[in-house]
Amino acid sequence: VQLQASGGGLVQAGGSLRLSCAASGRTFTSYVMGWFRQAPGKEREFVVAISWTGGSTYYADSVKGRFTISRDNAKNTVYLQMNSLKPEDTAVYYCAAGHTFIATTTLPYDYWGQGTLVTVSS
Repeated sequence: VQLQASGGGLVQAGGSLRLSCAASGRTFTSYVMGWFRQAPGKEREFVVAISWTGGSTYYADSVKGRFTISRDNAKNTVYLQMNSLKPEDTAVYYCAAGHTFIATTTLPYDYWGQGTLVTVSS
């Protein structure tokens, strides 16, 4: 599976962005999809994940109520709608795919996209 993340950019605090992650391959529907982020000088951290059906999601407390993950299996794409953005959301955002239960650590995810930069100005 190859993952291509897009949609990052510069936005003011309080604004919104929508990230997309397009997957190649015919087995997209069998993967749990996750979003992680990495700020400069910090470790990669979990943001949110979604089950292969889309019926289950899990959010980090820091983004709960502001971010929404969804997936369109017909388009092999997962989305991350980010609202009420804060400067502390500034990071490179990575999408990941794994044959796993919903996981909040990086190890269970087998495939990673290249990352897309989100910068939130104050």
